[in-house]
Order: sequence, then structure tokens, then C-alpha cells
Amino acid sequence: MQRFLLLSIYIMNCDVNMDDSRLIIACKKQDRDAQRILYERYAPTMMGVCLRYCRDEESARDLLHDGFIRAFTHIGSYSGKGSFEGWLRRIFVNLALEDYRKEKQKLRFMEEYGYLQTNESDIPEDDMLDIDDIPREEVLEMIKSLPPGYRAVFNMFIFEEMSHKEIAIELGINEAASRSQFYRAKTLLQKKISAILTENEKRHVQ
Repeated sequence: MQRFLLLSIYIMNCDVNMDDSRLIIACKKQDRDAQRILYERYAPTMMGVCLRYCRDEESARDLLHDGFIRAFTHIGSYSGKGSFEGWLRRIFVNLALEDYRKEKQKLRFMEEYGYLQTNESDIPEDDMLDIDDIPREEVLEMIKSLPPGYRAVFNMFIFEEMSHKEIAIELGINEAASRSQFYRAKTLLQKKISAILTENEKRHVQ
């Protein structure tokens, strides 16, 4: 697949300071200048979403590329109600989950973890990860290093603010499995965070 044309076109007719509503109208008319401006405006944010769902930067860039193709193909369905960024973000999350299924990660997730019977009362959800003293890039790398199933549930619960019921429906698992995988993901992250904090303390003492 060739790289999206908006990566190589030049801004000619559109004002880079044009607000989103006018840009969206122009994009609905397949105005490539408007597409490029909108891409440049939202690509950094959407790349952040892609990086959370992909294990490496190359995969994230592919997802970014495909996500904007889908966004501009279906931009006519955006009614103007609600946040455009939220509408765009949902496209990228849905696409990431589609890739997740295509690679049969969902099947492996269900086979290995999907039917674990977990007592929901044993799983705390509201204790926060202590990440204040850790650079954002390191936290992102830790999330990317999680097993695919853990990573998907963690991202959907924390960043997409989906309930375990919604996650269960989206992934075709039960709520107990969603809660279990979120807890296990958080436990793994907490171990990594604790190791970093301990190492930082040692450095300060020396």
C-alpha cells in the first residue's frame, strides 16, 4: 500500500489557522490541503494512541497511516456533535483492536486467560500507580512491554475510560476476565515501577 498522499502534498489554498469545523467541511469535499492541515494538527496525539496499542514504533506508524485513511474516508459520517478528537480517537482504537483480532491475539488471550474465574472482590481497581517520578517515555515503554491481552485491557480501561462490561463486549470475553487482566497488567507495571524507583533511590544515596 502506498503511503497516504497527504504526507507528500503541499499546503496551498487552506489557512493553517483555520478552525476544525471549516477544515472538516473542506475535508468532506476531499480537499487535500485541508486533509494535510488536519493530519498535522492531530497526528502527534493519535501517534500517542497508536504507540500505546503497538509493541514497536514501526507498527504504530502503520496504524497511524491506516487510521487517517479511514478517518478521511469516513469523515462524512462525522455529524459535528461531540469532540472531533474523540471521534478520531475512536477510529484509531477500533482499528488497533481490529489488528489485535486479525493477528489472533484475541484467540490466544481467550485460550490462556479468557475463562479464568476470578473473585471480583479480590481485585482492587482504584489504587493508583506511583508514576509521578518516572518519565512519560519510560511509562509508555512499560505499557508497550505488557503481553498483548494485558496491554489491550489496560489501555481500554485507563485511556479509553471503558468499563469492564464494555471491554468484555468489545473483546468477546467475560467481565471477570477483563478485571483479572487489568489487575495482572497493573501488578506487572507496579513491579517495574517499584524497581525503577528503588534504583533511583540508590542513585540518590550514592
